[in-house]
Amino acid sequence: MRKQLQMRRLGNDLLALAVLLLPCAMLGQADKASGNLPDAPRAGAVLLADAAQAAQNTPGAAMQAQPSAGQPANGLTLTRQQAEQMAIKNNPRISVSRLLALAQHQVVRETRSAELPTVSGALTGVKAEDDSRISAGSLTSSRVFTHAGAGGGFTQLLADFGRTMNLVASSKLQEKAQNANALATTEDIVLATDQAFYNALQAQALLQVARQNTTTLSTTQTQVNQMTTNKLKSTLDLSIANVNLSQAKLLELDAENNRDSTMAALDAVLGLDHPASYDLVDEQTPLNAPPADAEQLVLLALQQRPDLQALNYGQQAAVKYSKAERDQKLPTISALGTAGSTPIRPDGTFYATNWWGAIGVNVNVPLFNGFLFSAQEQEAKLRAQADAEQARDLRDSIVRDVRTAWLAAQTAYRKVSVSEELLQQANLALGLAQTRYKLGLSSIVELSQTQYQQIDAAIGNTNAQYQYRLALATLNYQIGAKP
Repeated sequence: MRKQLQMRRLGNDLLALAVLLLPCAMLGQADKASGNLPDAPRAGAVLLADAAQAAQNTPGAAMQAQPSAGQPANGLTLTRQQAEQMAIKNNPRISVSRLLALAQHQVVRETRSAELPTVSGALTGVKAEDDSRISAGSLTSSRVFTHAGAGGGFTQLLADFGRTMNLVASSKLQEKAQNANALATTEDIVLATDQAFYNALQAQALLQVARQNTTTLSTTQTQVNQMTTNKLKSTLDLSIANVNLSQAKLLELDAENNRDSTMAALDAVLGLDHPASYDLVDEQTPLNAPPADAEQLVLLALQQRPDLQALNYGQQAAVKYSKAERDQKLPTISALGTAGSTPIRPDGTFYATNWWGAIGVNVNVPLFNGFLFSAQEQEAKLRAQADAEQARDLRDSIVRDVRTAWLAAQTAYRKVSVSEELLQQANLALGLAQTRYKLGLSSIVELSQTQYQQIDAAIGNTNAQYQYRLALATLNYQIGAKP
């Protein structure tokens, strides 16, 4: 038994020595890929910083590092702040909300016009039959004289006991509500821009991970192929290496498609009707922990969320409008006036002067109109109560959404550190597995499993970093932070 163990150890030593001496023996050959196994692919900021160097130092990687179709090398750089400004400027939803706010301002002017006088002028010329005194339709009997005249009149509201004042106040509150809606739309677009930008950055980083993984497995496949040719490894090892390389290429194709899809989504949010290529600039700021107190965030959200402000203004406007509908039952007092001149008068008539005029006061008292005013008042009150309930429902939703976003940010922040530890351990395990495989102490199955775990850890670390940034953007949106 002891002799068998000694023989097995001797065989392992000889195999390890052959593996170590193999690169030196093959220096003069055309294929020089049987050296050390390539380093494990990394993720995040370190990966992006070393991508260019890896493309230059790794055989075959220079071709992969070139931009694919639709991604020119000299594309414009784009930061997250620039993307937000571009979306605010170009997105049609923001233009619509601003135009509606401007239109609502004109409604305020329309309502306020009832407080101002109404002035009109007229020119009249009539040729009548002789001795005509009676008419029907638009010409009254007093006008069926041959004459020509010019004059004007005015009407001024004196008092309607608060109806017009409440209508004006309601219109102003509606204008404030529309402005708040415009701000809420802007914050929606900013959040959508942040989501699209981080998704595109995440897809870009994952593509770098996939490309480096393809390079790693391609080098491994070349080494195993050479070892198989030299009868140092079995064809099973070569088959497994070929399968791993094919899977890596499929992963890279999926990453490229995801990169292009996220860029198309970003172009749409930016308000572009044509595809544009940008070199997205990642933020180099450290990832700070989210706020510790969720209750303070809830109070802040209830104070500054523009959609809640819009509903509150709308509810106040509905209350003012219901009061205006109630005031329809009250009398309306108006001043009337008219003045003019008749330079051409009927023959045989005598006027002391060509000028005429009159002024008076009119009191309109509504008596009965089939309960129309009562129904309109009741309708306005019910709509005001419905608006109040909608505002209360939105407040409850805001409290829930802020707490949910805060919990998501806390979890995403913890995932960043855990994923970094996992990636470090996966890199260490991959390095040990590569050494064991070179020494012949392990099989290709163990190496393949370790490589799979490492690429999965790298993808998880990349996802964790950008998901946390996205969670922070969502939390800022939920508390109503100004864009």
